[in-house]
Amino acid sequence: MKGKPWSCLASLMVAATLGLGLPNDAAGTRSEPGQPSTGSLIAIADMQVARSAHSATALADGRVLVAGGFIVKGSSVGAQAYQPATRRFVALPPMITTRHSHTATLLPDGKVLIAGGYGEGAVTLGSAELFDPRTNAFAPTGAMKTPRADHVAIPLIGGKVLIAGGLGSGWNYLASAEIYDPATGRFSPTGEMTMPRESHRGVLLPDGRVVVVGGHNGQRKNLTILASAELYNPASGRFSRAGAMRMPRHKHDAVLLPEGRVLITGGADHRDDRGVYSSSELFDPKTGSFIAGPEMKLGRYKHGGSSLVLPNGKVLVSGGAPQAEIYDPTSRVFRLVPGKPRMAGQFSAAAPISGGEVLITGGYGNGTGPRASAWLYRP
Repeated sequence: MKGKPWSCLASLMVAATLGLGLPNDAAGTRSEPGQPSTGSLIAIADMQVARSAHSATALADGRVLVAGGFIVKGSSVGAQAYQPATRRFVALPPMITTRHSHTATLLPDGKVLIAGGYGEGAVTLGSAELFDPRTNAFAPTGAMKTPRADHVAIPLIGGKVLIAGGLGSGWNYLASAEIYDPATGRFSPTGEMTMPRESHRGVLLPDGRVVVVGGHNGQRKNLTILASAELYNPASGRFSRAGAMRMPRHKHDAVLLPEGRVLITGGADHRDDRGVYSSSELFDPKTGSFIAGPEMKLGRYKHGGSSLVLPNGKVLVSGGAPQAEIYDPTSRVFRLVPGKPRMAGQFSAAAPISGGEVLITGGYGNGTGPRASAWLYRP
């Protein structure tokens, strides 16, 4: 059950609370004089529910929607909204379906599409729902053509959403993909990927195409970690091969840099937690090539979706390890965000807030199960 959050929990001892829920608890200081600033982290009030493999989505009104996730014996109940003005989480009306390992995508009209994932009893879900910030309510929308979890959801130019890969019912690794159209509220099939993928990443490129990198298929002795990449062309609705990364990796992260290249960080090999990477690489869509990037300060994995480009062009890599770090595309150097390393890291969720701040929520790791703790990054 590689890549499934609940399989990792079997060996975890859930620790007592670490006292990270106090607002304004300084977790670090600014960089040393003469060094480029890497910002700081502070602990803020805890979420009302511990969560991992959940989602965090920045809303147009400045709030952050935190939805779903798993706990020790199932899925987290409902959703919450983070309010930057008070640095507090407030409960929202219940979701239509409890779920984790789903995707959450902000749509052009301000609603959030929540699709797939695992429900109670580890059932793979095909259902989807919409959160409307104006009413603070969830409502059903069309179901996916294929139930899937641990997939990718990429907003395309024009407002539609590409859903690709993941794990289907009956441990079926998926190459299939589909498109959600907000205008109709329906999913429709599109071309398949060149191979099945789970624990992969997808990034929208400046020219409107989507690059999909890495992941795995199979399990146990049949587990294959993928180095390959592919490109989806919305105009043709087809995927095509796009070379390969310098090393196979899954449970990694990828983000588009302001210069147009894609930064790929961390992940792991077939040994999972015993084979975590600190390496990075860069994909250039103009040449279709991958080149080695600098080493991160810490190895990290299970951090998909937790890396964000800041307003200053630098990248905050916040998940997958107990301490965040900053990547500077100009100097091509990673630097740790100062402070005592106390974050959970794995399967956490992050979202940007106005002013360049970033909210980091939940996750598990460092000997603990899912946490309710939350952090605020300040540039």
